[in-house]
Amino acid sequence: MCGFKGVTRRMALAFALLAFTGFMAQATARSAPESFADLAEALLPAVVNVSTTQTVSAKGGPELPQFPPGSPFEEFFKDFLEKQRPDGAKPRKATSLGSGFIIDSEGLVVTNNHVIADADEVNVILHDNSTLKAEIVGRDAKTDLALLRIKPVKPLVAVKFGDSDEIRVGDWVIAIGNPFGLGGTVTAGIISARQRDINSGPYDDFLQTDAAINRGNSGGPMFNMRGEVIGINTAIYSPSGGSVGIGFAVPSALAKPVIEDLKKFGRTKRGWLGVHIQTVTEEIAENLGIKDKDNRGALVASVTPKGPAEKAGLKGGDVILTFDGKKVNEMRRLPRIVAETQVGRTVDVVVLRQGKTQTMKVTVGELEDEESKPGKKTDKKKEKGEVAPSSKKVGELGLSVSPPTPEVRQKFELSDDTKGLVVTAIEPNGPAAEKGIRPGSVILEAGQSPVSQPADLVKKVEEAKSASAKTLLLLVDGPNGPGYVVLKLDRK
Repeated sequence: MCGFKGVTRRMALAFALLAFTGFMAQATARSAPESFADLAEALLPAVVNVSTTQTVSAKGGPELPQFPPGSPFEEFFKDFLEKQRPDGAKPRKATSLGSGFIIDSEGLVVTNNHVIADADEVNVILHDNSTLKAEIVGRDAKTDLALLRIKPVKPLVAVKFGDSDEIRVGDWVIAIGNPFGLGGTVTAGIISARQRDINSGPYDDFLQTDAAINRGNSGGPMFNMRGEVIGINTAIYSPSGGSVGIGFAVPSALAKPVIEDLKKFGRTKRGWLGVHIQTVTEEIAENLGIKDKDNRGALVASVTPKGPAEKAGLKGGDVILTFDGKKVNEMRRLPRIVAETQVGRTVDVVVLRQGKTQTMKVTVGELEDEESKPGKKTDKKKEKGEVAPSSKKVGELGLSVSPPTPEVRQKFELSDDTKGLVVTAIEPNGPAAEKGIRPGSVILEAGQSPVSQPADLVKKVEEAKSASAKTLLLLVDGPNGPGYVVLKLDRK
């Protein structure tokens, strides 16, 4: 019996050792390639330099005095002052260099939008140093991508997009570009992180790499080990301006459909939902009664009038959990999912409303250049001044409010159809000031109920205090559009 136990124990140990060995075999990273030379040799001809020229009119020196029309002094002073201006103040030609890559042997080139922005002339320098004039097919500022066309005398070496969704943190990549105008340069590194948001645009989803990327690499390709483009090198983080091992690339999964649109239409055709959204914070979740952390998708602050969301029945206060079967696990993921959805397609949208989930069918519209923000107004400079006679102070929130009377609308330059309560004054150290609410902002809701009179807001404050609540949820329309704000109730 003891012998049987001993065998069993040894067998168990052997199985455990085998399992551990198998796990380690899976977890161990592949060794670095012996050389990148063959891959680089094949890819370099497809990478180009993008050279741009633009006219810069700098100002400097004394300004020309104002003379009556036809005054004989005008030409005299103009000639005199032109001679006094420093050379750097005269209009001049400025050139800059970036990178790009060929995706079609007939001459389609991908680069960054910021490489060719404001350019009077764009030229593409091929790997053999021949220079060809480029035509801008289309560009997209939101993803910082542009498509150029050149007319080569013979077919060019082109590269293909790969699937950036397959790339893993730790995988090897190589970057090719034109740093500092030196010409085709190859660097290697690994994927350091995925889905980076660097606040450069609404669809930020960058790949991060430690492959050296410097000035001039912008628009160049990032390749996987199969020679497929899985990213477009776009930005770096650097206190010095040079590479410190933190570079960012637009993933091919985001870039490929944009490039296809630019190729077909000369512009992007993005899906549009017609909502203004924000993150569901802990404070907001508590006020909305959301206890399940899996139900914290994108909070709808407002819907655009006559937009797809409003037509489908979505409302402010809804939390979008899934869109077209894709889980919205964080707010910034929704714009990209919607943008990538085919215009005119009807999809299921699951929302959380007052603690219950509902499925709505939304027909996706087309995003124009810029959505208009409901209730948007100019940011006010009038931070101080006399409080409007119709104002009432709500001390617990650290603010004063007034209905949108003609005098109040005029003072804060609000539209005639403004609804809600206008914030007319802010206590410097109060709860409202802590959350950045400013005079001229408009409170649309308190505790998820519309407010139109100061008494409505006071009532909501009293109800919250009676329920021993420590905060109150407000829907506030400020300079950047509507958004939910949670204010602490000052009980002093």
